[in-house]
Amino acid sequence: MSASPSAGLNPPQREAIRYLDGPLLVLAGAGSGKTRVITQKIAYLIQDCGFNPANIAAITFTNKAAREMQERIDKLLGGSAKGLSISTFHSLGVRILREEAAALGYKPKFSIFDSTDCQSIITDLAGTVDKQTIRRLQSIISRWKNARVSPDAAKKDAQDEHEVLAARVFDSYAATLRAYQAVDFDDLIALPVELFEKHPEILSKWQNRLRYLLVDEYQDTNACQYAMLKLIAGPRAAFTAVGDDDQAIYGWRGADIENLRGLPRDYPNLKVIMLEQNYRSTVRILKAANALIANNEKLFDKKLWSDLGYGDPITLTVCPHEEAEAESVVMKLLAHKFENRGQFRDYAILYRGNYQARLLEQQLRNHKVPYLLSGGQSFFDKAEIKDITSWLRLLANSDDDPAFIRAVTTPKRGIGGQTLAALGTYAGERHLSLFAAATEEGFAHRVPARQAAPLHEFCTFINRFEWRANKEPPAQVLPDLLTAIGYEAFLYDHEEPRAAQTKWGNVTELCNWLSSKGEEEGKTLIDLTQTIALINLLDKGETDVDAVQLSTLHAAKGLEFPHVFLIGVEEGILPHRESQSPEKIEEERRLMYVGITRAQRSLHLSHCEKRKQARELISCEPSRFIREMSDSEMRISGGKAATPPDKATGSARLSALKAMLGSKQK
Repeated sequence: MSASPSAGLNPPQREAIRYLDGPLLVLAGAGSGKTRVITQKIAYLIQDCGFNPANIAAITFTNKAAREMQERIDKLLGGSAKGLSISTFHSLGVRILREEAAALGYKPKFSIFDSTDCQSIITDLAGTVDKQTIRRLQSIISRWKNARVSPDAAKKDAQDEHEVLAARVFDSYAATLRAYQAVDFDDLIALPVELFEKHPEILSKWQNRLRYLLVDEYQDTNACQYAMLKLIAGPRAAFTAVGDDDQAIYGWRGADIENLRGLPRDYPNLKVIMLEQNYRSTVRILKAANALIANNEKLFDKKLWSDLGYGDPITLTVCPHEEAEAESVVMKLLAHKFENRGQFRDYAILYRGNYQARLLEQQLRNHKVPYLLSGGQSFFDKAEIKDITSWLRLLANSDDDPAFIRAVTTPKRGIGGQTLAALGTYAGERHLSLFAAATEEGFAHRVPARQAAPLHEFCTFINRFEWRANKEPPAQVLPDLLTAIGYEAFLYDHEEPRAAQTKWGNVTELCNWLSSKGEEEGKTLIDLTQTIALINLLDKGETDVDAVQLSTLHAAKGLEFPHVFLIGVEEGILPHRESQSPEKIEEERRLMYVGITRAQRSLHLSHCEKRKQARELISCEPSRFIREMSDSEMRISGGKAATPPDKATGSARLSALKAMLGSKQK
């Protein structure tokens, strides 16, 4: 029997769990136990209110958050949560689209194109190979899709040359995806919204199926996600939205804080409950966070408080330049760890941009400090790994269109863009996968024989290897596959020798891993490939190792650490030099607030007096955010405003160190 859902909860948490009289917004400050409220509310709905788990949907923003929530629910309810849906917005979108594909003219096995697949389409349509331009066009089109702007409206509203080019590409891009029977990441939300608006009977079916919605990180929703929620919630409006306006840091990604402002307008009977007790940080850290965020215009007024004691002073170190900053942070971290007898995993070093990690990594390596880099590229995101897994995915499922396109073009096999476009059109008309279409007699009549022949040869090759992949051990099939496609030679033809060597090393690592797993578990290559699609098995960030965590502020959201070092707290970095408009400064301030509230016991800030730009040393200004935190006492070292050393504290620390050294020598 599970513990009573209300055990150990504070009164606002208990009220949020039990409130079912209409739409509810829970404003959950950092560290206030929001995940607990969501999971306990699910338990309450199922155990006390008689809800069928299949009629409840909990929606999160990341797979990691969904996994954590699922684990907590399993502990609370065991087998009685069968049928409950805990997923990201995008997974819910996939589920709806797979079931209702026919209504939108898609086949149920439509393909989902990742960012790289989409970039190659945009490259062809834009007539440029400039990576930066392609990424910018991709981001503009994504922003339009999330804000529900149609290709026609985009053409009318385009403001600058990039938007004009993006608007020109947008229409053809959408048509190309449709011809390939494919969708991109943004379509997973946009298409269900379109589906629900055009087909009231399908909407009604889903409203009856998902009778209670719980939405995590509500402040991060964009216009399209809000539309999807409103449609599913319908007039019943049985939902709990959990969010924090002070942690809205994804405006650049299309998230719209207006969705929080819009809730009371769209739902006049909305109940708002504040969770202000913080279970994570000391009073001093929260005092600094509250003082900082008070400078933003507030949607809802709340103040975090804690009964975890006053805690250590916040420290600020002023460094002459960035090399000195990296060295100072690592030395301070090691000294702090030694004094507190802590572990490396107790420490995080946070920064505004990925580029700031390089000098830190050097210093950590010099001092043999183990570290994990968050937001770094996962093993399965590397181009060469995607190339090989595309071949494997195609062996496992010949209907996998993105895998077909990647495999047929990498390495190139004399099959060009025109042939593939003709194949895509034919497949769309016949509602077939690209692979199935390529083997049809009808397609052979559409294109000249010299275009059809290499495609036919490719399909025969796949069929031959698919038979082997189903029968023989992976250790036999993989080397033959790599030799037959000539992948090693392809790498050395297209890359510098050192890069080719590294990439080939990664491919070998993948093959060795698959071979040994196949042997251990008695699985074929087909079995293994079907699990690969769903996991980032070599994603080092997930493992529980004793290492310092390096992370951008954005990637650190939702995490907590006993001790946090926040570096580069300067004008131009935090706040970012390109975020100077009033609303962008507010978002940067929220980002700083997220950084501060990751810390449980101690917080250490640093900034530089000068920084290298090109070959010059440029003077730096401390961030305005430091001044705005000044409500709280701060120990400053280095620079002109250094706090005079406190003799009593200094000698106490010296005695403690001597005592520790003495005990080590015994």
